Amino acid sequence: MSEIVKTQPQPVARAQREEYILPAVNIHQDAEGYMLEVEMPGVPKSGVEVTFEDGKLALVGRRERGTEESCTYRESSEADYRRVFDLDPTIDASRIEATIEQGLLTVRLPRAEAAKPRRITVA
Repeated sequence: MSEIVKTQPQPVARAQREEYILPAVNIHQDAEGYMLEVEMPGVPKSGVEVTFEDGKLALVGRRERGTEESCTYRESSEADYRRVFDLDPTIDASRIEATIEQGLLTVRLPRAEAAKPRRITVA
């Protein structure tokens, strides 16, 4: 399997806090590329940020928070999610797609056409 990821929690300074949770990720590979399934419970579509820069894919999920008055007891963390991946250079960054449904962020990382395996016809 081609190595597409080298991951580490990488907190980014924000005005209010610098704590992030490293979400669980499943990675699937086929001839077309890769698919990441990232668990981000409590994150709405408007709270997802997917960025690609300098060969790194950054996934951030900001959870919706209730008001403190409405919470009698809390065990869940207030931290947001963040995960950074070093991408395989064969990924076509212009075709990366992401969707989120019921707290599962799915990111499709297609291979560039030139990097896909192909059959050569012998004349």
